[in-house]
Amino acid sequence: MSDPVTTEDRALELFVHALNVCHGYDFSGYARASLKRRAEQLAADLGEPGIGHLIPRLIYDPSVLGQVIARLSVPVSEMFRDPEVFAVLREQVLPVLSSYPRVNIWQAGCAQGEEVYSTAILAEEAGLLPRCRFYATDINDQALARASEGIFAARRIEEFAANYEGAGGQFDFADYYRSRYDLMRMRRTLRDRVVFAHHNLVTDGVFAETHLIMCRNVLIYFSQALKERVLQLFADSLVRGGYLVLGTRETLQFSSLANRFEAVSDRHRIYRLKRARPAHDV
Repeated sequence: MSDPVTTEDRALELFVHALNVCHGYDFSGYARASLKRRAEQLAADLGEPGIGHLIPRLIYDPSVLGQVIARLSVPVSEMFRDPEVFAVLREQVLPVLSSYPRVNIWQAGCAQGEEVYSTAILAEEAGLLPRCRFYATDINDQALARASEGIFAARRIEEFAANYEGAGGQFDFADYYRSRYDLMRMRRTLRDRVVFAHHNLVTDGVFAETHLIMCRNVLIYFSQALKERVLQLFADSLVRGGYLVLGTRETLQFSSLANRFEAVSDRHRIYRLKRARPAHDV
């Protein structure tokens, strides 16, 4: 027997509908349990007693939109998160990408830029950086603005440096940033290779032909139908033989797109688009 629908469940559906109608952001495909938790926290942060009270704010107070998207899109990451994943990228993926004259890398759901700068460091150490163009996209404009600055709290340096070392870093992590007071800023040579842009995985289409797509710990917030839509977008965006990297809690195993990819490292959720379509897709 399914759980009864509560007043807050109904309020959440109305809130999602209002967000789409008033501002064009469609969260209808997001997993309900996590979305409800974030909406409840958003209401508390805005001093509202419940989710339903957010709806008039969406309609009559446009200034609240940025805060709404910032809370719902969960821009949390760290540099070289899951270092073993980046070690596999270094050892098995970048050597293949080095055969291309130009390489496009898409960081989908870039949060505040930690992972796109991590991948850029790998590219520099592989001698690929001058040939690479990174596209870092997100639905959260506040996170994009922070990411483009490449500025992080200096208290995170120790964590970032440990991850970098675990990912097989070849130099001193301090070579890649400048620190002042309680902040660190990524080197301009890294920042200049990245194009930061607003892109909504739910509604937007292909915008570039890419050789590597990084989209880690984003799909876990999506319903199965939305996951399928996004994975199709990724397949359409990749060159034949291009790579897709998901989060360690995400997988292609139960997707209808699974036969389009082969595993480079299923443990690390690194996949490669097959060079030929399956016969039934031709």
